Amino acid sequence: MTGATDRPLRAELIAGGRSNLTYGVTDGEHQWVLRRPPLGHVLPTAHDMGREHRILFALAETAVPVPKTVALCRDASVNDAPFYVMEFVAGSVLTGPELAAETVPAERRETLGLHTIETLAALHRLDPDTVGLGDLGRREAYLARQLARWMTQWEKTKTRELPSMDEAHEALVARMPDQAAVAIVHGDYRIGNFLVDGPAGRIAAVLDWELCTLGDPLADV
Repeated sequence: MTGATDRPLRAELIAGGRSNLTYGVTDGEHQWVLRRPPLGHVLPTAHDMGREHRILFALAETAVPVPKTVALCRDASVNDAPFYVMEFVAGSVLTGPELAAETVPAERRETLGLHTIETLAALHRLDPDTVGLGDLGRREAYLARQLARWMTQWEKTKTRELPSMDEAHEALVARMPDQAAVAIVHGDYRIGNFLVDGPAGRIAAVLDWELCTLGDPLADV
């Protein structure tokens, strides 16, 4: 697939919400996918396009299926925000049991489940230094850092006091297990973040790497 075109481009939003925005882009012959931060206010450390692009680029030649990157643009004047472009991967995002039942034949569902496990194991077996992600994040105290980050984000974005949030945070801190290993963790590994080849019962690509870092692999389970 080519990464350049001189044809007029048409873009269509294919995913939205509070996460990064995803657009399908076509010139009538080729297809790409563009990722950019959400519209409106964005926390300074969130939605780093360069970081997400770097992770996909590093994983491209591994056993973890990811879309190949095409280009990264850090110049916000081009599209109002930094963005990157990746190749289009055919597949379905299984957003609910009905769609899953329609997309994945019954005889392929166990195969898909096993491939989900195999793909996560392949990610956790990677040596971060070997693939160029050794400095992606601190290796120690992953859960403590996650809990602190979530609480900071809550404090910066809340519009009213909610005691149950403080109680939940305190309960998680009190029950936090010790970290036993270090690996590349996805941070939101679930079937809704996969492109699935239903007839084959395989993951065509793992998506949404914005929370990926180094940490405790058990946090992905």
